[in-house]
Amino acid sequence: MSSSPEAEVIRPRDLSNWGDRERATGQRLVLTNGCFDLIHPGHMALLRGAAAVGDVLVVGLNSDAGVRKLKGPDRPLMPLEDRLAVVRAVRWVNAVTPFGETTADRLIEQLRPDYYVKGADYDPTAGGRSLPETATLQRLGIPAVFVPLAPGHASSELIARRRRST
Repeated sequence: MSSSPEAEVIRPRDLSNWGDRERATGQRLVLTNGCFDLIHPGHMALLRGAAAVGDVLVVGLNSDAGVRKLKGPDRPLMPLEDRLAVVRAVRWVNAVTPFGETTADRLIEQLRPDYYVKGADYDPTAGGRSLPETATLQRLGIPAVFVPLAPGHASSELIARRRRST
């Protein structure tokens, strides 16, 4: 059994050219993003579902400072380098790009993916929270695709449960 190569790391400033090269070969690009702190089955379900939407999956990974802004001062549990290593090793992921913002608007602008994928907790038609990137997606004509969640596997919930039990 041979192992698959790790996903490449792309600097945000190189996303546009990288995406153009992939598109020139007829590939449909998919972008998802998140903190991916304390990787769990819910993350795997998101990545598997996102990969199924197109041909090439790019994962935007929040910087440590971005995770703190989104999740609080005691996060991330895993530093960016560790989170990059884990996400790069996931077989459905083709490329990873770290970013410092709290939304993926700039990544969407640069990559211009064919699809933007998030978990169903962002699906407004299913009572989910508002997708911060909606205006950018609409302006660029990029559809948002929502994949089902793995119940009980949100990092924040897992961490809170662990803290209550100690």
